[in-house]
Amino acid sequence: MRFFERLSNGWKISLRSFKVLNENKQLLAFPVLSAISLILVMGVFYTGVLAMVGWDLDNLNTDGLTGYLLLFCFYLINYFVVVFFNMALIHCTRLYFQGEEVTIEKGLKFSLSRIGVIFSWAVFAATVGTILKAIQENAGIIGKIITGIIGIVWNIAVFFVVPIIAYEGLGPIAAFKRSSQLVKQKWGESLAGTFSLGLVQFVGILLVALPLFFLGLAIHFIAGVVLAVLGAFIVIAIISATETIFISMVYHNINGDPVKYLNEQMVNDLFVKK
Repeated sequence: MRFFERLSNGWKISLRSFKVLNENKQLLAFPVLSAISLILVMGVFYTGVLAMVGWDLDNLNTDGLTGYLLLFCFYLINYFVVVFFNMALIHCTRLYFQGEEVTIEKGLKFSLSRIGVIFSWAVFAATVGTILKAIQENAGIIGKIITGIIGIVWNIAVFFVVPIIAYEGLGPIAAFKRSSQLVKQKWGESLAGTFSLGLVQFVGILLVALPLFFLGLAIHFIAGVVLAVLGAFIVIAIISATETIFISMVYHNINGDPVKYLNEQMVNDLFVKK
C-alpha cells in the first residue's frame, strides 16, 4: 500500500477518534488533569529537593549518581501521571464502545484499581529512560545517535502498552514484548495515524496560538504570550485525547472487540505490512 493511502486511512481513523471525543467532550478532562497533576507533583518534588539543600541551588549537586537519581524520579513521576490518566481515558472509550455510560469518575476509579501495574510500568520506563540518557551523555556523538534510534524504536514499540497493562494483566517486561509484537507482526513500524495527528497538532497550534498571540499583543506582550500558551495547551489537550482514543480503537479492533465507527479492513491497511 502506498504511503499516501496509508496516511489517508490513518487520517480517517483519526477523524473517527475526533468524533468519539466530540460525543464525549468530558474526556478532555483527562489530559487537562494530567497536565495539572504533573505541574503540581513536579512542583512538590522539586520544592522538597530545594528544601533539602537549604534553598540554595549552589548546594544542589546534579553530577553523577545524584543527577541520575533525580532524573529517574523525574521520569518516574512523568510516566506514572501520564499513564494513569491515559488509562482512565482508554477505559472510558471502552465503556463507550460497549454502550455504557461514560463518566470521569469511572475512568479514575479504574486507573486507581490498576495503580500497582501503572507504578510498575513507570519504574520500568523510567529505568529505560535513565539508562538511555546516561549512554547519551557518556558515549559522545555515537551515543547520541544510538540512543536517538533506540528512542524512536521504543516509542513505536510501546504504542499499545497502556491498554495492554490495563486489560491483559501483564507485568512491564511482558507488556513491552506484547506491545512490540503487535506493532511488528500486525501493524509494521510506520504509524500513519500518529503522523496525521502530529501534523494536525502542528497546524492547529499555528492556526490557534499565533492569532491569539497577536490579539493579546495589542494589549501587552505578556498577554500575547499567555493567550498563545493557552491556545497551544487547548490544541495539545485535544490532540492528546484524540490520540489516546485512536490507540484504544485500534487495540480493541486487534482483539476482535466491537468498535463503533471503525472499519476492520481500513485499520488492517493502516500500517506498512512486512
